[in-house]
Amino acid sequence: MLTTEEEPSTGADAPTPTPAPTTSTSAPPQRAPGRLLALVALLSAALMALHAHLPNTALNLGSLFQTLLPWTGLAVPALLALAAVRCSRLAAIAVLAPALVWATLFGPTLTDKGKDRGTGTGATGHGLTVLSHNVDEANPDPAGTARALAGAKADVLALVELSEESTPVYERELAAAYPHHAVLGGVGLWSRHRLTAVAEVEIMPWTRAMRATAATPEGPVAVYAAHLASVRVSGAGFTTARRNEAARALASAVRAEPAPRVVVLGDFNGTYQDRALAPVTSQLRSAQREAGDGFGFTYPAGFPVVRIDDVLVKGMDPRASWTLPATGSDHRPVGATLRF
Repeated sequence: MLTTEEEPSTGADAPTPTPAPTTSTSAPPQRAPGRLLALVALLSAALMALHAHLPNTALNLGSLFQTLLPWTGLAVPALLALAAVRCSRLAAIAVLAPALVWATLFGPTLTDKGKDRGTGTGATGHGLTVLSHNVDEANPDPAGTARALAGAKADVLALVELSEESTPVYERELAAAYPHHAVLGGVGLWSRHRLTAVAEVEIMPWTRAMRATAATPEGPVAVYAAHLASVRVSGAGFTTARRNEAARALASAVRAEPAPRVVVLGDFNGTYQDRALAPVTSQLRSAQREAGDGFGFTYPAGFPVVRIDDVLVKGMDPRASWTLPATGSDHRPVGATLRF
């Protein structure tokens, strides 16, 4: 019987069937960027924790890192965001390390440690309220700055970076509130209490520091006003040699100071954490660290990122520390209430 249906071919010329494609259901390996982010997080934590041991021999990078140390916390949200983008659980867990180190270093700083928030001796009992301000030689409104400082009602006021043109303005505007004052070069002290033993403190070839004894009702207090040399960040690194030399000279004067109560006010052109300032800071306590609220950044005035102006004390108890609103200067003033 004839049929139109062909029988299947089994000869040598028959085509070979193509195998069906196969798919793998195994999980992809951990992506390298996730491991890299985890490594960066751990390195960040190590740098924060060991900041005091970073070498300062090459370009003074150790001092620069310590100056900006509070801002290292920005690495935490940045790394966490990158870990989320990469969907890396390993990196997200590793970010906990720098977060914990930063919180250990600066967690207490974010709390308000102040015990007194008043100003003036009368507001704090047996105490002394001090104010320090780099008034800026280029300040376009020294009279307004002086009036703002007088309004803070401190007992002792230290001004640095005075100029020949601005000094008479401050003397005139502050005369009513401060019957006693002394100016040497670019630094000056104004006080409600009598000032004696006024003398220059030689920290640089020209006058940048002075000392006086304030005769307060609770006893004499040695008050220093200081303006350490400026620093620069350039291709040569963090140039601090002149400032460090000035710090050592100031430290020698404080070390030789016979008075039991000492207050050092001014612009240190470095932060309390900078190990190059240790000759000074190892002898004194920062009012902001002990009785302040937050970091108390002072420079630049428009958007402060570092605290290079401070109130350092010995033989007195800081009760409060604060940063005042900006004036016409490129620095913000700082104040502190101290108890005997």
